[in-house]
Amino acid sequence: MKRLLLHNAYGWPPAIFGWVADSLSKAWITDNFYLHESRPIITDVFYFTYVRNPGAAFGLFEGPWLKWLSLAASLGLIALLLWGPRLSRGEQVGLGFILSGAIGNGIDRFFLGEVVDFLHLPIIPFINFPIFNIADVNINLGIICLLIVAWQEADHSP
Repeated sequence: MKRLLLHNAYGWPPAIFGWVADSLSKAWITDNFYLHESRPIITDVFYFTYVRNPGAAFGLFEGPWLKWLSLAASLGLIALLLWGPRLSRGEQVGLGFILSGAIGNGIDRFFLGEVVDFLHLPIIPFINFPIFNIADVNINLGIICLLIVAWQEADHSP
């Protein structure tokens, strides 16, 4: 098992730490806020606003199938890190971040039926930017890592 974990070892720290950060932040919010309560961190810029989201991707796509999609994505990413090809460090880190987000939001979907969101950025008044969570941030960080790797590989191709 140790050999499997070392195969794409750089993916596990962001997966574990990202999931822990997401879990602890959601536990703190649900313990200290009422549903729909909002507190300014930086007035008119950044708030903690506790909401629950039954959907995915900015409230789009609702349904019980989302929990199964989260589970499939999580299991697929775990399998890729364990048994897939040896990936570059950037790919491993990117997939680890995406895994942490899939697990974090997937756990919410299985146990709560919806996702706990609380990061609210009302900076642009004419755009109602969705409230999100650390899992969503991790998924986006993972995508950014993978895009950077892809651009670097494109720059080095003949």
